[in-house]
Amino acid sequence: MYAGRDFDLGGELPASAVALTDDLGLNTLFQAMAGGDEFLFDVARRAVLCSLTVPEEIGYRQRILEDCLKQASVVRQMYDAAVEAVTGSKKIYRGIFSQSPESILRWSLEALQLFTGVLKRLRHIADERAADFRSEGFESLFAMLSRELDDEYFEAVEDHLRQLRFHGGVLLSAELGKGSKGVSYVLRKAERAKQSWLRRLSGDNGSTYTLRINDRDESGHKTLSELRGRGINFAANALAQSTEHILSFFTMLRCELGFYIGCLNVHEQLVPKGEPLCFPASLAADAAALSFHGLYDACLSLRLKERAVGNDADAGNKPLVMITGANQGGKSTFLRSIGVAQLMMQCGMFVPAESFSGSVCERLFTHYRREEDATMESGKLDEELARMNDIADRITPRSIVLFNESFAATNEREGSEIARQIIWALLESGVRIFFVTHLFDLAHSLYLQEADAALFLRAERQSDGQRTFRLAKGGPLPTSYGPDLYERIFGAAPQPAAAAPGTIDRADPGPGAATAPGRG
Repeated sequence: MYAGRDFDLGGELPASAVALTDDLGLNTLFQAMAGGDEFLFDVARRAVLCSLTVPEEIGYRQRILEDCLKQASVVRQMYDAAVEAVTGSKKIYRGIFSQSPESILRWSLEALQLFTGVLKRLRHIADERAADFRSEGFESLFAMLSRELDDEYFEAVEDHLRQLRFHGGVLLSAELGKGSKGVSYVLRKAERAKQSWLRRLSGDNGSTYTLRINDRDESGHKTLSELRGRGINFAANALAQSTEHILSFFTMLRCELGFYIGCLNVHEQLVPKGEPLCFPASLAADAAALSFHGLYDACLSLRLKERAVGNDADAGNKPLVMITGANQGGKSTFLRSIGVAQLMMQCGMFVPAESFSGSVCERLFTHYRREEDATMESGKLDEELARMNDIADRITPRSIVLFNESFAATNEREGSEIARQIIWALLESGVRIFFVTHLFDLAHSLYLQEADAALFLRAERQSDGQRTFRLAKGGPLPTSYGPDLYERIFGAAPQPAAAAPGTIDRADPGPGAATAPGRG
C-alpha cells in the first residue's frame, strides 16, 4: 500500500467519513469490494476514505493494481494463504492457563508449524511467478520472500521445532540460591553421546542419577512441572516473539492484499456489464484541473443491472462548477460521480470513466440537503448553517466541497445570498466547489459575474420532456421544468381559469412589474 510504511487499519477515519459515506452512497462500493467479507469491508472503508494526496503515492498503488488485474489468480492465492495463516492461528487452542510457559510453547510450536507451510507456498509462488509482475511493490515483496525464505531458513526452523518439542525430555541447569532454592535456571541443548547398544537398551549411561516420582504424587508432579516451566520460560517467550513476528507479517499481508482483492471484486462486477474503467492521471493539488470522458456513478451502476449514463466535461483550471437544469435530470447523480471518482482516484483505484484526469485534493467535504429535524430542535436552515460551520472549521486550501441543493430551506433571495457569500469566501481560500442548485438567482448572478472563471453545466431536457441524464455546457434557466414531473405523475397540468371581462387577474403582475425568478 505504501513504499516505505505499512497500512494502518486501526487508524482514525476523517471527521467527514460519515457524511461522505451517506451522501455519496459509499456503502455500495464497500460492499462490492468486500464480497460479503467483513474484514474486506473494513479494509475498503479505511482505504477509500483515507485519501492519498501525493500523486507519486497514488501511482505506486496504481501500478500494483495493474499487476493484480493481470495476475488476479496469483494474487488471490497469496491472499488466501495469508488468510489461512491468520485464521488458522486463532483456531489453535491456547489452553486454560494461556500465560504458562507450557501453553505459550505449545501454541507457538503449532502456530509456527502452520506458518512454515504457508511460507513455503509463498516462496514457491515467488520463485514461479515473480517474473510476471512489474510493479515496485510486488518486486520488493517477491525479492524479500526469496532472500529471507531460503532453504537454510526452513531447515533451521524445522530443526528448532524438532528440538523444542523435547521428545527426549528437558535438560536444565540451575544454581543454589538462598535457602537452597534453585536460581539461574538455564535450558541446555541435549547432546546425543554415542553409546553402546546394550547401554541404550538398559537406559544406563553411567553418569546420571534418576529420581522417579510416584504417579499418585500430585505435589511432586506439580513441583516438577514448575521446574520445567522455569527452564523453558525463556525459550517459550523467545519462540512466541518469533511466532508473533511472523503472524504480524501475515496480518499485514492479508490487510494490504485485501485492498487489491476488493478492487478485483469491483472490477469483476463492472467490466462484464460493459462499464468502462480507467487508471486516472492524478495531478498536484495546486493545479485545480479536472477533465473526464464517460464518467458515471460507480455506486449507481453497482445497484443496476444495466449500464449507468456517463458524462463528459473539461473544467480546465476553473475552481467553480455550477450544475443546474431540469428536475430528475441526473444532477445529483453526476455530483456523486464526481465525489466517488475523486475518492477512488486518491486511494489508488481505477476510476469509473473512459478517461479521467484531475488534481488531488487535501480534503473532500459534502454539504447535502437533509430531511426535516424530527425532534424540531432546529429548522432546516439552522441545521444547514451548523453543518457548514463544521466544514469551515476543518477545511483547508486545495480542498473540494460538493454542495447539493444547499441553502434552499429559506426563500430564494435569502438562500441565494447566503450561498453567494459562502462560495466567494471558499473560492478566495483556494477551495474548489461543485454546486447543484435550483436557485436561479444564485446561479444566474454567478453566471453573469463568474462566466469565465467557472464551468456551468445544465441537465439536458428533450423537447418532449424526456431526460437524457446527461449534462452539457450551458447557463442556468429560470425553470427546472417542474410541470414535467406533475404531468408524469398526475396527468396533464390544470390550466388557470380565464379572468372574467372587466376584472383584474391578480396573478398577472402587470406590464413593467418586477418578478422573482421562478424555481420551477
